[in-house]
Amino acid sequence: MTKSILLIGLGRFGRHVAMKLDELHHEIMAVDKEERRVEAALPYVTNAQIGDATNEAFLSSLGVSNFDVCIVAIGDNFQSSLEATSLLKELGAKMVVSRAARDVHAKFLLRNGADEVVYPEKQLAAWTAIRYSADHILDYIELDDEHAIFEVTIPEEWVGKTVGQLDIRKKYKINIMALKEDGQMDLGITPGTLLSDDATMLVLGNIRDIERCFKL
Repeated sequence: MTKSILLIGLGRFGRHVAMKLDELHHEIMAVDKEERRVEAALPYVTNAQIGDATNEAFLSSLGVSNFDVCIVAIGDNFQSSLEATSLLKELGAKMVVSRAARDVHAKFLLRNGADEVVYPEKQLAAWTAIRYSADHILDYIELDDEHAIFEVTIPEEWVGKTVGQLDIRKKYKINIMALKEDGQMDLGITPGTLLSDDATMLVLGNIRDIERCFKL
């Protein structure tokens, strides 16, 4: 389903958000007060305007209540991010997602209009630490403070056994969501699915249970 997105802030993070939204075929109105940033984003957005998102008259002229989601991607000026977030909510924005660099920023943003907060640096730091601190972790997606999806290599002692024989759901409360081999994803996991050393697997569960299961 195509959504209309108001994207405020076209630094590196904002530009990457614009590129991904374009790839997903959403309609994007992009805003930044620097002309060069707006020009750099033009290939990826539906419309763009040069303007100050902390200016109420300018923000009001965009019709913020007509957008499905408003993303405040300002990263170099927290005061501007906070003001833009607050103004968006005052002007009737349906959904405001704001970028935060620190926990204290997140608290202020949530108190002043943000419906949700994202931490690009914090989330990437967590991914990097987990991904590269264990040899057999290939990817990691945190779902909340307690649950995550890990892509892991199959332990040597599991190779040649079936999912049913291992029964890790009962032993560790972990679900094997899929197997991945040669870039192809197999979601049809059954108790009879055989594990091979050529594949990796995606597992879902409580982070502590996964750490215990794979001895992280």
